[in-house]
Amino acid sequence: MSIQVIPPVSPPARVDSEVGPLRSVLLHRPGNELKRLTPRNNDQLLFDGIPWVDRAQDEHDAFAALLRSRGVEVLLVADLLTDTLADPRARAAGIHAAVEERRLGLELADALRSHLTGLPAATLVEVLMSGMTFEELPASEGASLVRRMRHPHDFAVTPLPNLLFTRDSSIWVGDRVAITSLTMPARRRETSITDLIYAYHPRFASAGRAYGAHSAPVEGGDVLLLAPGVLAIGVGERTTPAGAESFARSVFADGLAHTVLAVPIEQRRASMHLDTVCTMVDVDAVVMYPAIQDTLSAYPLRPTGEGGLAVAGPAPFLTAAAEAMGIERLRAIDTGLDPVTAEREQWDDGNNTLALAPGVVVAYERNVETNTRLEENGIEVLRISGYELGSGRGGPRCMSCPLSRDQIA
Repeated sequence: MSIQVIPPVSPPARVDSEVGPLRSVLLHRPGNELKRLTPRNNDQLLFDGIPWVDRAQDEHDAFAALLRSRGVEVLLVADLLTDTLADPRARAAGIHAAVEERRLGLELADALRSHLTGLPAATLVEVLMSGMTFEELPASEGASLVRRMRHPHDFAVTPLPNLLFTRDSSIWVGDRVAITSLTMPARRRETSITDLIYAYHPRFASAGRAYGAHSAPVEGGDVLLLAPGVLAIGVGERTTPAGAESFARSVFADGLAHTVLAVPIEQRRASMHLDTVCTMVDVDAVVMYPAIQDTLSAYPLRPTGEGGLAVAGPAPFLTAAAEAMGIERLRAIDTGLDPVTAEREQWDDGNNTLALAPGVVVAYERNVETNTRLEENGIEVLRISGYELGSGRGGPRCMSCPLSRDQIA
């Protein structure tokens, strides 16, 4: 007698908070795109160092394994993109986004499109993520001035080493996905990858959209879902005031939120996103860089009749957040009390935690004092190694895009 194996049902895509039990998540396992980093280009490609790729992959595999051990479904960008490119429309759109005609010139761009069109799906995925140098172009393709004058190791298709940080290019708010608008030139094509997956992969066939990649700049690392109906959006290096306002109008129009807090943050590398200085660790608690705790402010945005927008503030962030969330107080757990340690651990993504459930977070093991303080405040800390993963300035939250969370009881 044969036994029929019924595959598990994938959880529906929906995210209403930062801390609801995590059921499904999108990750990108670092690959050959990191091997494109050199001392000549790492600053331009937004990495502070040259990562040891094999070790970065081992660290990422351990991160994914930890999530699976906690019952989280882990989906990988490369796998989804390979499936997606079976659709001719997705293949054409991916190639179109990768080939920059203004930079390559008409003839070379046409030749490159022709070459990419003939590649198998897995090979095309590799090119879309890891890029292609002029030296790697087929010798018979594209006899052009551009090709003759470019260095062989210059990129005909730019690599996407920051694809590792899946949080930034898309955000789920309720049952809708927002494709963001990334600010830095090195990252802008990442949204084309994400957009393809959500547009053409069968898994997301019924997914509704909120916001769009061609709107004003907003990045996912700046968006915190503090509670159902309450969002905080950092405004700084990567997300503009216009982006925060546009995103707020979008979620209000879709009935996904009643309050959006626009939160100004210092515009520098160490605090590029709101989640580099503050993340949710419980339904009523955040871990926060102590240097900003008393100065972080917020402008509450709320909808008015007929598509209008009411702007209040500024008010202290913790006070405004608690009021919008309907709680008496939002607890702030410091990234260490010693100023030097706090600064070091903030730089090393001590504030950038991924909540798996209320009071359960994943954090980098090297942030010893922050993790200790979290545990002293009743938070379970699941530690992972991030010595190589952190060279792009991102922690567990940056590396994960939640697709499904249970609602908070």
